[in-house]
Amino acid sequence: MLVALLALQLGSLIAPAYACGCGAMIPDRNQYIGVDRESSAVRWDGRTEQIVMRFTVRGTAERAAWIMPVPGRADVELGDTELFDELEQLTRPEHKDRHYFWPRGKDWPFAGAASDGAGAAPPRAGAVGVVGRERLGPFDVARLTATDPKALSGWLEKNGFELSDGLAAELQPYVEQNWEYVAVRLAPDADGTTLRGELDPLRIGFASERLIYPMRLSRLAKTPQSLGLYVLADHRMEPRDDIGGRAPEVTFAGPIEPEGAVAELVGADGPVYLTAIDQSFPFPARIDGDHELTSAAVDTPYREVIYHDRLLTVGGGIPVWFLTVAGVLLAAVGTAVAVRVRRRRPAVRPAT
Repeated sequence: MLVALLALQLGSLIAPAYACGCGAMIPDRNQYIGVDRESSAVRWDGRTEQIVMRFTVRGTAERAAWIMPVPGRADVELGDTELFDELEQLTRPEHKDRHYFWPRGKDWPFAGAASDGAGAAPPRAGAVGVVGRERLGPFDVARLTATDPKALSGWLEKNGFELSDGLAAELQPYVEQNWEYVAVRLAPDADGTTLRGELDPLRIGFASERLIYPMRLSRLAKTPQSLGLYVLADHRMEPRDDIGGRAPEVTFAGPIEPEGAVAELVGADGPVYLTAIDQSFPFPARIDGDHELTSAAVDTPYREVIYHDRLLTVGGGIPVWFLTVAGVLLAAVGTAVAVRVRRRRPAVRPAT
């Protein structure tokens, strides 16, 4: 039993975690990396698509790589580090107070304190072509073409990118569609430092008449995944289906006036429609395709509302229920006294 437990722990350390929602994260051998959160911003104008990705990672890896299939020739550059902060501000929930009349568990007289609880609304056959290779900050980026997954696997291994047999098989549908690939190696700025926390965003652009967000390779992930997607387009956008995850949840939808990093990504004057989508994948192996997003039937705006339930008070914190009950009691006492006085008052006999 001891040997079995040691073997299990060792296996968990050396097994790579393919935990990238848009591709496959691959650490060096005998190291581990996992992506806890993937946030992506997508700009689509009907002809071209821009994807900016930011990963929150953990593990023991000092270096890692991932590969992302794209439907056309890609341009790659560093993304603006301010972009996601701006998008989070634009889509932040609205906070509202929601008052209640009768006291609850944390209110006087039950606990002697006012409530501040919150409730949330919920090329050639077999050949690999190198289109380009650049160094972008901590990223070593290779843009590739291939018509044979084995040839692509061989090129990646020869050039320092590790690729599992399972991933090579998953690339076959993209090879059949003549997609291209963006392979990325990344490492911390300082030697001996593990990849941890939020990585610098990377921006990938390509021509596409459909809004596609590659997700198929995520089926190789070993742990549950989550995806946060900001979509900037002319209309409200929605996924065609859940592709094997839980139902996508729209957390924001509405027109915005882009500024700063958002305006730079949009690259156009005037308002643009922003849709924020969250989705979780408890069982990544069930992912059966890529996300394709289409225009919703109507541009219905939506903003998540977080309600803060508060006891209804007046006059510096006096509970309304207390005043009401006290008033009713006083009225009842007054009525009882009046009836009692009337009964004790001697009857007046009429004069004869």
